[in-house]
Amino acid sequence: MINSSHLCRRMQHLCGFMLANLRYLYESIRFFLFRFHRFIVLRTNLFLLQVLYFISLSSFGCLVLKCLKPRTHGSFGPTSLDLFFTSVSTVTVSSMSTVEMEVFSNTQLIVITLLMFAGGEVFTSMVGLHLRRYRMRMLLKTEDKVASVESDLSIRSLNLRDALDGVELGLTEKTQSFGPYDCEYLRYRSIGLLGAVVLGYLVVVQVLGVAMVSIYLGFVSTARDVLRNKGLNMLTFCVFITVSTFARCGFVPTNENMIVFRNNSAFLLILIPLILLGSTLFPSCLGFCLWVIHKFRTKAETSYLLRNTSEIGYLHLLPSLHSRLLVATVLGLIGIQFVIFSAMQWNSKAFGGLGPSEKAIGILFQCVNSRHTGETIVDLSTIAPAMLVLFVFMMYLPPYTSFLPVNGDGERSHATAGKRLKIQGKITESLVLSQLSYVAIFIITICITERDKMKEDPLNFSVLNIVVEVISAYGNVGFTTGYSCKRQLKPETGCTEKWFGFAGRWSDQGKIILIIVMFFGRLKKFNMNGGRGWKLL
Repeated sequence: MINSSHLCRRMQHLCGFMLANLRYLYESIRFFLFRFHRFIVLRTNLFLLQVLYFISLSSFGCLVLKCLKPRTHGSFGPTSLDLFFTSVSTVTVSSMSTVEMEVFSNTQLIVITLLMFAGGEVFTSMVGLHLRRYRMRMLLKTEDKVASVESDLSIRSLNLRDALDGVELGLTEKTQSFGPYDCEYLRYRSIGLLGAVVLGYLVVVQVLGVAMVSIYLGFVSTARDVLRNKGLNMLTFCVFITVSTFARCGFVPTNENMIVFRNNSAFLLILIPLILLGSTLFPSCLGFCLWVIHKFRTKAETSYLLRNTSEIGYLHLLPSLHSRLLVATVLGLIGIQFVIFSAMQWNSKAFGGLGPSEKAIGILFQCVNSRHTGETIVDLSTIAPAMLVLFVFMMYLPPYTSFLPVNGDGERSHATAGKRLKIQGKITESLVLSQLSYVAIFIITICITERDKMKEDPLNFSVLNIVVEVISAYGNVGFTTGYSCKRQLKPETGCTEKWFGFAGRWSDQGKIILIIVMFFGRLKKFNMNGGRGWKLL
């Protein structure tokens, strides 16, 4: 009996010791995970996060596309490299293609739509805003500190509104000085509001776009017949084309891109605003939305956002003056392209069979797409070389390029995001090349990998066509001159015309280099200040 009680006590002590150790182990693991999570959230470089995001999303998209059955005839099917190329092109919203779009099944088109949505600039920037807000929350000592501040929100909001209500947005005077905690909390709330506005903008514009495209296809039988003849689901097409256009990707579920809809001028007019709202005019429209919210529902957060755009550090939030100048620049560049394109191509074979109004709308659509969407209603290989050079220049320009002066407090560098990538050491910083230098290196490298084809097929593999393809990938545009069997100097037996990009005829090495170019172009905002260590005298 004594031995039994003694054994029970020993077992109790042993169990207690094990529980204490397990509790200690649990607390240690919890503390380690908390510190690791805090390190990842607070210390990880934004550039590295985006690199991992785009590579992981591209790899996942390739895996899913490979698991799904394509809609192909016979034994033909896209290779693993072509699927990865397509996935990268989708995630980086480049719309470069090495396979025909009608190869993909309806399920694969849905996957591509999701990849375009997740890779779009508006969506990724919104995720970045929420990540910044979460980081600010992590910087607060405890969750109770945030809760205590939020419980005191009514008093603080009244104080802030009283201080800001008497100040007009256009004035340059400073607002009433608050403590550092008040400023940090106001910034925290402002970023949260900005993220909500961007989310609302993203959802509303695309829902309206899907509705307008659906209504058009429901009333216009010629456009609806195109989908029926190609076996495309109408709802899938409406969502696909809206997401692709707004995300400035440029993929279209048809092999011919938008060439099959070039007679549908109203359809093109529906897509033009989507292109502008999701790309070059997004900052101006975002600023206008904040201004409207401030006018009809005055809040301290909107005042702070409109007055402190540089402090927010959001690339797409520009000062009021800069936003207006950006609109003027975008419209001016479109106008220049329209005049030159009309003068050179109005009576060309590319616009054969179109009336004057259809030509004007088609040219306008083509010029808007050169920055940075890539949908096209003409075969670019048939237009004048001078227009190709003009398109190369437009594709190279960053989306928020403004040639008009912005001085004083309104000055805003488009490389705000790039400054976050801190380059350690003066020597390393001096070795960083400019964007144009990297593009030149990519072009030279591809000319080396495709040198044999450039000798055997010089009309298709011309330097200009390679430049167009590389700049299009760098600008994440998607314009391509394609490949034509008719341009072969030595006709190849069994050569068939395919509706995919020029890169589809490149070697595997050339395709891999172009994949790198697409990633580089998608992340070029982090290196917009490169090349300052190099002086040309």
